[in-house]
Amino acid sequence: MYINQLSVFLENKKGRLAKITEILAEAGIDIRALSIADTTDYGILRLIVDDPDKAHQTLKANEFTVTITKVIGISVSDVPGAFAHAMRLLEDGDVQIEYAYAFITREPGKAYVILRVNDREKALSLLSKAGVKIIKQEEIFN
Repeated sequence: MYINQLSVFLENKKGRLAKITEILAEAGIDIRALSIADTTDYGILRLIVDDPDKAHQTLKANEFTVTITKVIGISVSDVPGAFAHAMRLLEDGDVQIEYAYAFITREPGKAYVILRVNDREKALSLLSKAGVKIIKQEEIFN
């Protein structure tokens, strides 16, 4: 029930994001979500794409430093408190969130949240038992 996320190390240089997105576009890879965390000298680009293995190989072939990271995806209602409920479950279960980012879905009234946590199995168990919908990689593109 994990989602394969690409993590790409980027020098903080003009045009790097444009280059990566062009390379992926030329390879026919669809980007559904992304997040960028940066410092003065470098950044980490996190991507959810329709074909993570092909994207990984393509970026490696173009000399980018890239890894595939297993993350959790959840679906939350687009109402106040829905995300807070999921976060409270993890906090009460002593699961630490390393990072999170969200994006809209094609399903009206829902949003998807990507989570990287310190204990994926425990997080999946806590969230599932409480009725939080865990999403699969395929669902992001359907």
